[in-house]
Amino acid sequence: MRLVIARCSVDYEGRLKAHLPEATRLLMVKADGSVLIHSDGGSYKPLNWMSPPATLHVQQDSLEDGVVEQWTVQAVKSDDRLVISILEKIHESAHELGTDPGLIKDGVEADLQRLLAAQIETLGTGFSLIRREYFTAIGPVDILARDAKGATVAIELKRRGDIDGVEQLTRYLELLNRDPLLAPVRGIFAAQQIKPQARVLATDRGIDCITLDYDAMRGVDDSASRLF
Repeated sequence: MRLVIARCSVDYEGRLKAHLPEATRLLMVKADGSVLIHSDGGSYKPLNWMSPPATLHVQQDSLEDGVVEQWTVQAVKSDDRLVISILEKIHESAHELGTDPGLIKDGVEADLQRLLAAQIETLGTGFSLIRREYFTAIGPVDILARDAKGATVAIELKRRGDIDGVEQLTRYLELLNRDPLLAPVRGIFAAQQIKPQARVLATDRGIDCITLDYDAMRGVDDSASRLF
């Protein structure tokens, strides 16, 4: 992983355009080819990014006044690109992190993921599984599926669904919808319990909420035979 702290401006060009004016930011270049731009706020969400596969070209001459280096990050599968104009490098380092074993989920969340993947039509008639733990540049989506109409659906699973989980799914959807092979991608937020504030936020963002009955999915409780 390469880390660069620099005073820079950033332009995103593609299906939409976005501009980050000059400021000091962290530029992160990962071994998989992804490039992420972070500020010193906003939690762990990058200000902008390019997901792999992508190529990085560095130019150091014939630049605008004040620019010492320009990075052009070009997506391989589309015309999207990031242009990062560096006015000053404050710090640069590179680190070999090795292979990561991945996130070990809470036992119930891991069971929910396994059970829902095996019972994917719990989400609706005609649903089919694409895969569990679908990798993205910012983390794995719990389940990627297709609905009865063939549209892509990203599912985020929690034991207790709160606003942080909705924010996490929102970031995945923003990234997945940049991939023309998957877009349009809609989201489902699934949990044993979903807090009212999280449900309101999810609904506002067009994300469906589904409450899962863990015991019924495990076959230890027949929800259809209950009186209440």
